[in-house]
Amino acid sequence: MKGPLIFAPAVILIALTVGCQDRQANPVFSQPQRELREIIVSGTGYERGLQHGKLLRTEIGEIIAKWKANTEAVLDRDADLVLDEFFVYANFTEAIKEWTPDLYDEVRGIADGSGRAFREVFVLNLLDEFWVYVDNLENHHCTGLGVPAMGSRPTYIAQNMDLERYTDGYQVLMRIPGDDQYPEQLILTHPGLIALNGLNAYGVGVCVNTLMELKASSSGLPVAFVIRGLIQKNDREEIMDFIQRVEHASGQNYLIGIRNEVYDFEASANKVVRFDPENSNRSVYHTNHPLANDDVKPWYAEYEPTLPVKRRAEPGNSHYRFEAAERRMSTAAAIDDSTIAGTLRSKDHDQHPVCRTNQEGSSGFTFASVIMTLSDPPELQVVAGPPDEGEYSTHTFNGGTRDQGADE
Repeated sequence: MKGPLIFAPAVILIALTVGCQDRQANPVFSQPQRELREIIVSGTGYERGLQHGKLLRTEIGEIIAKWKANTEAVLDRDADLVLDEFFVYANFTEAIKEWTPDLYDEVRGIADGSGRAFREVFVLNLLDEFWVYVDNLENHHCTGLGVPAMGSRPTYIAQNMDLERYTDGYQVLMRIPGDDQYPEQLILTHPGLIALNGLNAYGVGVCVNTLMELKASSSGLPVAFVIRGLIQKNDREEIMDFIQRVEHASGQNYLIGIRNEVYDFEASANKVVRFDPENSNRSVYHTNHPLANDDVKPWYAEYEPTLPVKRRAEPGNSHYRFEAAERRMSTAAAIDDSTIAGTLRSKDHDQHPVCRTNQEGSSGFTFASVIMTLSDPPELQVVAGPPDEGEYSTHTFNGGTRDQGADE
């Protein structure tokens, strides 16, 4: 039996450079037409997945093919062989079945509905876990923002969700109607994937950022399943217990809004630590490096040994974006959705902007931008693609969508 692939960070950077050069001539990465497609799925986990798979059958086949092409371009290896070796490493099934069994059934349903092999769909739902497997430090650039309710201001959490370029044109909003077990949910995703982030009708929302430097577990609960596990809940104590008690498969920052409150947790395999910049306006923001959790991988402990780290001697992409978010959010006298939209649309640094354009030679782009307003009732604003290239559309619960730009 082969062991898992192991890549040093320097090797990955070389592979990514080659991959970016290859992409320029690859038609997979041509600029697509964007449309936020909304689907509605309901019933048991398997029934939801079956509907998802059937509704997006063609798109799931396309995104699997593009995932394989991207994997081969970046790693210079046959994608099916990489999958073989990844699933020797990946032992997440037991944790998924223990904590979120209906979501395992949902993935099975997606595979059956789309007519694809289970492992091809399963790996789409192990997005961060696959990044962790290859130790790909350059492949994630999400920026998250949050501010709790204060006076007449509602709670906001928001994020630019940055992904690989091949996902452009596959932006999906999945609606799950409420029933006697779970609340109604609005979930940003792409075909075949159960969640990128989401909001429920009770006013519980989750945004995420990869923290590759934190220790991971090959038997923990993967990020997509943590997100869905959180937004299936209503009770604050139950939510706090869940995020802190599960073993986390990947280093991840979870920005959680619960009605009038906002919590930011950096989760690793061995601990969950809250990050709070203690601003007078109570805002919080996060990019892709740990600021509170010291449960780091050995290579990172040698590279950047002390926390918190807002900027090192030679700052990287995550540090520049953090500085932009901090500068715009920490001292704002009044924060509303226009303040947040302005931050998410910002390009304060030419090479390392918060808002990332899908352009030739780049390792990724802003797949979608979301602003969750935890008012009563809550609502979700979404732009498919970089938010400076479109207007936010507002999606409400119990059906209904209205176009309403969150202007700067």
